[in-house]
Amino acid sequence: MGYFNQLPNIVYQSPLSHKNSSSDYIVIKNIFRRTKLADYIGSASAAFDKFVIGDGDRPDTVAETLYGDSRLDYVVILVAGIVNINHQWPLQDYQIYDYALDKYGSETEMNKIKYYKTFEIRDEQNHQILPPNLIVDSNFKIDGTSHKFSNSTRYTVISQGGNRQLDDKDEFTVLTDGIAASVTNLEYEYDENEKKREIDVLKGGYLNLFINDLRSVVRYERSSSYIDSNLAITENTEIVNP
Repeated sequence: MGYFNQLPNIVYQSPLSHKNSSSDYIVIKNIFRRTKLADYIGSASAAFDKFVIGDGDRPDTVAETLYGDSRLDYVVILVAGIVNINHQWPLQDYQIYDYALDKYGSETEMNKIKYYKTFEIRDEQNHQILPPNLIVDSNFKIDGTSHKFSNSTRYTVISQGGNRQLDDKDEFTVLTDGIAASVTNLEYEYDENEKKREIDVLKGGYLNLFINDLRSVVRYERSSSYIDSNLAITENTEIVNP
């Protein structure tokens, strides 16, 4: 049931230093058939649901939850479009701090402001003056006068921490008027990690069909390198050992 059991083999010229001749070959799994499989997955979107990866979840635990079999972790990985599990699967919360500390080199650098994200601002007639979540720097400002749609004299800053009022003036700035929230390097890493939590997963009713189609999609078609549907041979290229 494992992923590599589904992949076809390829006969590859042996790189071993103790091989008998240049014509010695070894049989290995052809991991490059994944590209063809990715095209197939993208064409069958109706068979998928959204799934939120919990803290501490792994592909095998997700497979156990969804399909009752941890060996189907490869289905979770393939359908989610994950190529590099270390970079594309979310870290556990406690790991993010250590990751950020290693990335930025010190707590001081880790806690420096990376950028600001704007709050939504509306006038008294509920016209949007500033959209939320724009990435800006500390010099960002808006011209209060140019945003007037009527005789507004007050503006509302909308945030999760509670709305607040701004009196009309010529301009509003990040540092003076708090029209944007600071985001540190550490907070940025947490946000980026959260973006990885929602993935596409295969609906259970399509599991057997998917596995059967997987076997079919990755099989070889007839060509000059074809031996059978599960075996092909590479060209006899010279391998230079370091």
